[in-house]
Amino acid sequence: MRRTAIMLAGFVVLLTLGATAQESRSEISLQGTGFFTRDTSGQGISRTTSDTGGFMVGYRYHINRWLSAEGNYGYDRNTQKYFAGFGESRVQTNVHTVTADLVLNLPLPIRRISTYVLAGGGGLIFDPTGNIGGSVPGVESQGRGAFLYGVGADYVLTRHFSLRGEYRGFVYKNPDFGLGALNTDSWTHTAQPSAGIVFRF
Repeated sequence: MRRTAIMLAGFVVLLTLGATAQESRSEISLQGTGFFTRDTSGQGISRTTSDTGGFMVGYRYHINRWLSAEGNYGYDRNTQKYFAGFGESRVQTNVHTVTADLVLNLPLPIRRISTYVLAGGGGLIFDPTGNIGGSVPGVESQGRGAFLYGVGADYVLTRHFSLRGEYRGFVYKNPDFGLGALNTDSWTHTAQPSAGIVFRF
């Protein structure tokens, strides 16, 4: 009797593991991104930013059919340009984005296509490169907290691979790199369209 109970329990565990494996709840993604930041001004200083591109890697876990949680890391390089009475100052920076968000899956009655919306938060880290012509004495690396929102769609190629198109928006306070002369005391918005591939397992 005891042996039968143990075998039955083992069988149930194996069935559960098999079902979990078939659900393929985890996925990783690699996407190429654009990085477009809105011009802003404040305190007599105008700031513009060069448009650029980069990449983003992410991990998403499907909690259930409707809800997922994910974390992402992105990298871009751009130049912040500040205009004021002192003339123009340029700060070339490596921009690292680290975010976490919740994803609401919105199944469509269209075969192979699934859509979603997302919202969350994280940080953008602006790290000056120090390159000649793109640096100001005294600038320091600086992090800014950001609100994140977005929409996207996946096109299923196989059971494990999909193509992804996505749009993300970041809202955050302009960096000043620790210098009062570059402080606009204003908020900005960065649009990040992307496309790439997803591996589900």
